[in-house]
Amino acid sequence: MTSFEADYRKAIVRPSPNHGERAGGRKPDMILLHYTGMPTPDGALEWLCRDESQVSSHYFVQEDGEVLQLVPEERRAWHAGKSYWQGETDINSLSIGIEIANAGHPGGLPEYPQEQIQAVIELCRDCGQRWSIAPERVLGHSDVAPIRKVDPGEKFPWADLFRGGIGHWVEPAPISGGRFFQRGDRGQPVEALQSMLSLYGYATEITGEFSDKMAGEVEAFQRHFRPARIDGIADFSTIDTLHRLLASLPRYSA
Repeated sequence: MTSFEADYRKAIVRPSPNHGERAGGRKPDMILLHYTGMPTPDGALEWLCRDESQVSSHYFVQEDGEVLQLVPEERRAWHAGKSYWQGETDINSLSIGIEIANAGHPGGLPEYPQEQIQAVIELCRDCGQRWSIAPERVLGHSDVAPIRKVDPGEKFPWADLFRGGIGHWVEPAPISGGRFFQRGDRGQPVEALQSMLSLYGYATEITGEFSDKMAGEVEAFQRHFRPARIDGIADFSTIDTLHRLLASLPRYSA
């Protein structure tokens, strides 16, 4: 693809050939955050811009905060893969994808530099305002593809984004004792928890059985909203945090 005019005024255009039409003329109503998960930022950027990779994102945020735009926002970048959120399965057609240069779990989960996170906040704020994206629609790859994906990882500072006016967040409940639910448990309380995860947006089936799949979805929730312990066990801290997140959503708090 030839060059194009950046949608975000601070972005430097670095075109990727990997994109298509948004299905059904959809406009983006979600921002999806990723880490690159590769040893070097340059290697990750090259891969996103190679035709044979068949992957891309709209934006790439370097460690020093420099922002590159690879795909115009009106186009469908290829970053989410097989995914789900609130009944939708073509996440690429309804999202803006942002790759953040970070080696991730393969590289030992390095910290995100402050200047990089500030750049992500400013970029998300700009995209969110232009497309009227709701705070709860700023998500991680692991939210829409539990088990399969774990980025942007438990070290990603979602609380910092929230303080910058981006995303949906409540202070996680402290980890403590008490009743919990885990793999193999069955019954109405498990069904109620499944209903809560499904209402928030996860692809959780309401079966009353705490399956391996459900444990993966609980881990995805913990990785985003209760990162102090990611074990797939629905303890009081996890359930209380989820309950308060739901209660703070406009569609449920009215």
